[in-house]
Amino acid sequence: MLSFGALAFAAPSMLGLLVVLPVIWWLLRLMPPLPRLVPFPALRLLLGLVPEEQTPVKMPWWLLLLRLLLVAALILALAKPLLNPQSDLAGSGPLLLVLDDGWASAPGWATRQQHMERLTQRAERAGRPIYLVTTAPAAPDDSQVQRGAMRAEEARALIRALRPKPWSTDRRAAIADIERLGLAGPVHAAWISDGLDSRGAAPLAQKLEDLGTLEVIVPDPVHGPMLLMQPNTGGRELEIRLQRASGDGPRRVAVQASDELGRIVARVETEFATTATDAQAKIDAPNELRNRIARLDIEGQGSAGAVVLLDERFRRRPVGIIGEQPTASGQPLLQEVYYLERALEPFVSISVGDRATALSRQTAVLLIPDGAAPSPADREAIVGWIEKGGVAVRFAGPRLAAGGDDLVPVRLRLGDRSIGGVMSWGQPAVLAEFTVSSPFYGLRLPPDVRVSQQVLAEPAPDLADKTWARLSDGTPLITAEPRGQGWLVLIHTTANTSWSNLAVSGLFVDMLQRLVALSRGVAGDGAAKALKPWRALDGFGRLGPAGAGVQTLPADALQSFRPTPQTPPGLYGDEAAQVAFNIGGRIDKLAPLAIPGQAITERLSEGGEIDLSRWFLAAALSVLLLDLLLSFWLRGLLGTAFHLRRRAIAAVLVIACIGGCLAIHASEAVAQTPAPTQPAPPRAAQPARPPSVAAAPQSAERFTDEQALRATLEIRLAYVVTGDSDVDEISRVGLEGLSEILRARTSVEPADPAAVDLERDELRFYPLLYWPITSSQRTPSREAAAAIDRYLKTGGILFLDTRDQHITLGRNVGGNADLRRLLSGIEIPPLAQAPQDHVLSKAFYLLSEFPGRWAGGRLWIESGGGRVNDGVATMIIGGNDYAGAWAIDERGRGLLPISPGGETQREMAFRFGVNLVMYALTGNYKDDSVHLQDIMQRLRR
Repeated sequence: MLSFGALAFAAPSMLGLLVVLPVIWWLLRLMPPLPRLVPFPALRLLLGLVPEEQTPVKMPWWLLLLRLLLVAALILALAKPLLNPQSDLAGSGPLLLVLDDGWASAPGWATRQQHMERLTQRAERAGRPIYLVTTAPAAPDDSQVQRGAMRAEEARALIRALRPKPWSTDRRAAIADIERLGLAGPVHAAWISDGLDSRGAAPLAQKLEDLGTLEVIVPDPVHGPMLLMQPNTGGRELEIRLQRASGDGPRRVAVQASDELGRIVARVETEFATTATDAQAKIDAPNELRNRIARLDIEGQGSAGAVVLLDERFRRRPVGIIGEQPTASGQPLLQEVYYLERALEPFVSISVGDRATALSRQTAVLLIPDGAAPSPADREAIVGWIEKGGVAVRFAGPRLAAGGDDLVPVRLRLGDRSIGGVMSWGQPAVLAEFTVSSPFYGLRLPPDVRVSQQVLAEPAPDLADKTWARLSDGTPLITAEPRGQGWLVLIHTTANTSWSNLAVSGLFVDMLQRLVALSRGVAGDGAAKALKPWRALDGFGRLGPAGAGVQTLPADALQSFRPTPQTPPGLYGDEAAQVAFNIGGRIDKLAPLAIPGQAITERLSEGGEIDLSRWFLAAALSVLLLDLLLSFWLRGLLGTAFHLRRRAIAAVLVIACIGGCLAIHASEAVAQTPAPTQPAPPRAAQPARPPSVAAAPQSAERFTDEQALRATLEIRLAYVVTGDSDVDEISRVGLEGLSEILRARTSVEPADPAAVDLERDELRFYPLLYWPITSSQRTPSREAAAAIDRYLKTGGILFLDTRDQHITLGRNVGGNADLRRLLSGIEIPPLAQAPQDHVLSKAFYLLSEFPGRWAGGRLWIESGGGRVNDGVATMIIGGNDYAGAWAIDERGRGLLPISPGGETQREMAFRFGVNLVMYALTGNYKDDSVHLQDIMQRLRR
């Protein structure tokens, strides 16, 4: 390979053909062009005998140069020119690609594929065969990766078809796969790793080093994988914990919560400390909102490990307790309601009252202590509620032991049984281990829990099937029976400490949580039975149908079971109830990969060498077509359409062709230039660019007649290009989001937003022009200021957004220096703060304020009615960063945080945007409704 700095030739021998250029030049000089055909009409016989121009004997110099350029472009294309060439592969022998394709490789998966394709190109140039091994086990229904040597084309096709797996890698199994390849000679191994350590990492590295040379490609730690742990529901808030492999500096991330339809419910930001590998965040939301959360995602990760699916265990279910609120005067430590509240209050929403109060609300579980024995009418209402899907939990005591109550799952003996005490020879009994069929299976039994008194169940054939918990002597402690779609549960002891100390143990809390989870058919952390697959996560964290080879989840899987190809992370159960099986908390703690000292280390990157062959071929084809066109013209076959001299036209065409080829080449080079590994820090007054926003704003348009006609027939919002790429991109995405809201909620069907250059573009095609104010903008020229004045005087509305939240204006522009500077050459109308009854507050929605990303900033508008267009204001100025609030991604999720009102404030910002567009399109017609009675009276006259 011949290299000249950033340009190299993969086939330098083809450059030897350049020596034939002088020969071609000599041959072309000897061959004159074909004679031009001259019209010979009979009536002009005498005038046409001597033509004004004669056919030259030699080829014109510019045509000779054009054909030499054609040959040179073909030769350079055959020489395979490369931009930013990479060095040849190290070592010798075949290339062995080892790819970590577990869940941690999903972030930057496209970059991994590009890096591997570049490695195959380097191996292709050297004529070295390629082997490919993946370290994550394949899914049962996936096709196996091809074994054995491959050509570069086969390897690239296989690389493009690979996808990350939603489970961890198995590097020890990869060692066995490498051994089956039978590689004996020297091999260059390129290990595209996920950057995480594991038990098989060191043996795999040693195996690859033994084969020859080892190159380890690791991701940038700043963009490495992160793991989202299962949230802690121990309090009123949903506590979230994140992990990363190494503490490589501060890093700010966001976690978003969404419902089953993918709509964003909440969003919270957190930050890793400089050396920390763990970060915490909390989601504090009302019960109704929290119960809608179906999944949590780390923004910008897009992997199965960055997703946590939530089931009924993570929701705060409404629980009703029949009884009275405990009071200090009534000795609360003796009251059953006190212990029930203390056990469940951090996890559920509790209401205490009589039967009518408890059942009149949306209640999932009803707790009935012995002191609140229901009447016959209450029992009838409770039975009807249970049959509709409710779960009622009764506690025994003196009243239930007295008999006469049939709201129990089993028949009871009259009276109670005293196991320990001054009148008993025995000792208080302990609990027996829970059986697999019990919803309490898997709970740890505290050794100090004792039951001294209970009510006994009458022996019956189905008593064992209805028993969920027993004492050590085999007597039932908890029995249950299904009633319709719900459950009736009886705990054969009291809810306070009079008959046992169960109420003051941690087991009591765990058991009540399991019973609350039973309200939707889920048996807490340990499922009582194996669950069939319902939905499964793929490697990118997308939830979809489970594959054909996915097996049922074992009964004890939620304790310590790891995700595998047979049991991937996802939802297990059926349509009525599911259990969430996540990666977080079921794999080893993340740790950085230890790279052997002899290995070559390289960072994973998007950039690389660019093959320019096709662009030289395209240039040669363009020159060939131009040569053909010029040959026809020289022979007179194109008529007399050209009125300029031949040499001038030829020179212009040649220059245009060469310039076009160079422009195509330059644009391709820029598009494939490696992206920086770390984005530039945002300016102090600007928000950080969201990860899903592109880097370059839409270019300003140049209007032809056809474009002007299309712009006239379409409604398009427009924004002013400021020159700041971050601000321009937020303006574009924000107006796209507002346009999408308009299409969904109104009859307005706007086209894509347009970027407007004040210096060159026509403004009068747009009813509304959004202008974000920045300190780096150039002051409009005199011509641009005149164009803005024409726009305002012909009915356009200019909406200026200072984005500084607070703006102070008088009758003219006041407090903002950048605003004064940018509007210095424009005729500014008198301004006043928008009154509450202005048309903007009722054009579509009824609004009392006009928030954006910020709230509280004032909105200033042309005072005294507009100068033109039936009194519609032509200039509106705000400072709440409205485009930032309107910016959403393709799933409708906000890209920038909203303060202080969150998603509710974003909705109000969208409503203001709808009102603003309606005001621009319909004017003051809403004000006419105020005078409707006067108008009707005049019409009657």
